[in-house]
This record gives sequence, C-alpha cells and structure tokens, in this order.
Amino acid sequence: MNDGDARRVAATAARTSYGRLLAMVAARSRDIAAAEDALAEAFRTALEVWPERGIPDKPDAWLLTAARHRLSHAYRHDLTRGAAQPVLELLADERQSRGEAADDFPDERLKLMFICAHPAIDEAARTPLMLQTILGLDAALIASAFLIAPSAMGQRLSRAKAKIRDAGIAFAVPGRDELPDRLSAVLFAVYAAYGAAWEDLNGADPKRQGLAEEAIYLARLLVSLMPEEPEARGLLALLLYCEARVLARRTPDGAFVPLAEQDAKLWSRALIIEAENHLTLAARRGVFGRFQTEAAIQSVHVQRGVTGVANHQALMALYDLLVSQEPSTGALVSRAAAYAEALGPERGLALLDELRPEPIQTYQPYWAARAHLLAELGRSQQAAHAFDRAIALTEDQAVRNFLLEKKRACSGCDWSHV
Repeated sequence: MNDGDARRVAATAARTSYGRLLAMVAARSRDIAAAEDALAEAFRTALEVWPERGIPDKPDAWLLTAARHRLSHAYRHDLTRGAAQPVLELLADERQSRGEAADDFPDERLKLMFICAHPAIDEAARTPLMLQTILGLDAALIASAFLIAPSAMGQRLSRAKAKIRDAGIAFAVPGRDELPDRLSAVLFAVYAAYGAAWEDLNGADPKRQGLAEEAIYLARLLVSLMPEEPEARGLLALLLYCEARVLARRTPDGAFVPLAEQDAKLWSRALIIEAENHLTLAARRGVFGRFQTEAAIQSVHVQRGVTGVANHQALMALYDLLVSQEPSTGALVSRAAAYAEALGPERGLALLDELRPEPIQTYQPYWAARAHLLAELGRSQQAAHAFDRAIALTEDQAVRNFLLEKKRACSGCDWSHV
C-alpha cells in the first residue's frame, strides 16, 4: 500500500460521502464547526494510518468512527469541566429522535438540511450553511452563487455555526407541520448545488464531481418526502430538463455549444418525459412558484429544439413571471436575453441597462449577454470591452474559447455605429 492509493481512496470518500458523513457526525454534536473539525482530523489520520496498515474494507465507516471518536474525546474533556448534563441530554434527544422519526425521513443529509433551515438561524445563512456543511461546497463557490464576496460569505457561515452551537439548536427531525415553512431554503440549496456542477462543464473540479447527480438525488427525495408540494416537483423537473441536455453541451472535441445550437437528437428523451410529467403534476396544484416557472421556461426551450420554432411570447411571459417571483440578477439577465431575441437587441440592451451596477460587476452572464447584443448592434468597441469582461470572468476554457471566437468575429462589425 502506498500514499497514492490512500490519497485516492480518501479523495473519493471526500467527494462522494463528505456531506453524509458530516450529517451523521453533527447529528450527535449539534456543533457543525466541531463536526467539521472532527471529520477533517479523521481524514488526516487516514492519510497517516492507511499507507501503513492498509485501506479498510469500508473507508466511510472507518472515517465516521474516527470522527465520532474525536468528538467523544472532546466531550469527555468537557465532562471533566462539569458539562455532563448537556451532553447526556443531547444523547437522550438523539436516541429519541432516531426511535420516533428516523423511519419517516428518507436521508440523513436531507434531515440536516431541514435542521439548517431552523427559524432560529439567520434566514440569509440557511441555504449557504446547507451548501457548505452538507453538500461540501467551499465559501468561494457559495459566494459566487449569491453574488457576494467570499470573505462576506465566510463571515456569514461562521456566525450561523456559532448561533447553532450557542443557542443549542436541537438536531432533531422537524415535525411534518414544520417542513413546508423550511422547504424554500432546502430547495434553493439543491438548486444552487446543481448550478455549481452545471458551471463545471469539463468536470475538472474535484469539489464539484458528482454534485449534479447528488442534487438530482436529493430533489427526488424531496418529492418522495413531500409529494404534495408543487415547488419540490418543479425543482426536480427543472434539474431533469437541464440534465437531459448535458451530452449536447460539448462537441466531441470539447468545444462549447450554446443552447440555440445544440443537437436535439443528443438530448435524453427519457429525462425530458420525466421532467414534463413532474411539471404537469406540479401545475395541477394551482400554486405556480419560481422553480415551476424556471422548469416551464426549460420546457419551452425543449420544444424549440424539437420543432425548430421558438415561442417568444411564452418565453417573455414566463420570464416576466419569474422576475416577479424572484428578481435575481440571473433572472433579470435571462429576461433581457429573451426580450432581445423576441423584440431585437435594442430592447434587450435597454433592460440590461436598468440593472443595478453592484451585482453585475462580476456576473459573467451579464457581460456575455451585453457583448452579444452590442455586437448585433454593430457597436464593436463597446462589444469588445464587454467580451473582455466576460472572458476574464470565465473559468472554463471551452467557454473562454467560444467567447474569444465571438469577439474575433465582432471585428468585422460596422464601426460607424460606435
């Protein structure tokens, strides 16, 4: 056995099992920061021990035992300082929770996500806390999803963990009547996790490998847990529509292919049919939320891929509804692009010009859309500047190459419009 084998197995466990392991460790401690420390120590110990003693048959179980032992050691130290009663109460609560409600909850990670949506935790921190502690995203990735600085997101997460520890928020399964009020934050965490994976076109980032599959799995669990919640089905439909197009997003040599140019024959018909079924079932509930709206937008795009005809009126109406539900920067930029396709680049550019300057400074889709519309209007110098901003904000090399090619093509525009 060598260090390389041990590191490979540990890396696989970190990528595929970290969230589940952390949920199980934290379920005992109620202290997410302490659980993170204990799990990190377990991984460190594994890299020291496994090369000498061999990789265990069940690496995840080994890591869980090591992390729990680390926590137990810390709590035994606390006991000597007179902290016995709170720990005993915690263990009693956990046994009761497992005995009464464990069979009702389909997954330990999902349980912890609903706990992170506890009303005692700052609303702005609930979803980021889930993304970091259960799904394993780092503060920088989470910050990019919320369009804020990584340092600010790090502070937000630290405060939330301290709140959980200091307030003694119970790590117990919420009652069924509590789940609907906590659902929104959980849905957005699953949505953001899938979005992080979607942006990693190459699958080169080890922190995001397997994240799309994990998000879809959690979305399915949410539907099974709360089948009458239309937004849970809306989210699952949205993810399935997107996942159906994965193989069409790249050419065989790895070049980026935008949605309008994708080969619809490469789309997964089975996933599209499943998505349509979930969206239909959700719509029957008569409560149309933001995830159903986004799924409906994807459904319109799917129809364009099949028929070759874009339903511009439907897209504009759906984007208007989306920004009324969730006026995020992403929704507003996408709405501007839809209006530009239907009514011309001037209309789309006017909508982009209405956006607040702060969130768009580092938002790559804004600059890519702006560059495209300016190029269509023949405003080449301004387009080139916008392309430069978009390229600088793009990590994926295939997308960078796509934008560079668009910028080069822009050099033939009519400069008299500048």
